[in-house]
Amino acid sequence: MHTKEVVYGALLTALALLIPLAFGGFLSVMIPPFSATLASHLPVMVAMLISPQVAVMVGLGSSLGFLIKLGPIIAARAAVHAVFGAAGAYAVRKGLPFGNALMLTLPIHAIGEALIVLPFGFSLQKAGLVVGVGTALHHLIDAMIALAVVASAGLVQKAAENRR
Repeated sequence: MHTKEVVYGALLTALALLIPLAFGGFLSVMIPPFSATLASHLPVMVAMLISPQVAVMVGLGSSLGFLIKLGPIIAARAAVHAVFGAAGAYAVRKGLPFGNALMLTLPIHAIGEALIVLPFGFSLQKAGLVVGVGTALHHLIDAMIALAVVASAGLVQKAAENRR
């Protein structure tokens, strides 16, 4: 990773930690084993524009924040952020538009989080309906926020210029 990528990654990781620590419980919807903290996917979604390595770093930072604030099950679910973030970053790197990459990663994210809760004793129905569908809806909401933030900051153009 280049120095600039490490710095951007550190800033986004700090934000990924801050969101659950400062807002987890406050800007959250809880239907165990599902929880949704508004904008918690924003840092990893923006990291997709930087590099796969940065997206993984930010996703793992998010998982640590949720571990500290909300416990191991939600932290395990948040570890999926590293997976869908890397997949989205690779898609963006290959030329897929950012919005399309966000939609491509939705099933990876939702199915991944639904599968994560199964070893914790949750039924397939509860995991699929509550966690899977809930995560998909949460992903869509945060994707809209990410698209608005990225568009307002002109980040897609800057990311494309940095890849040249």
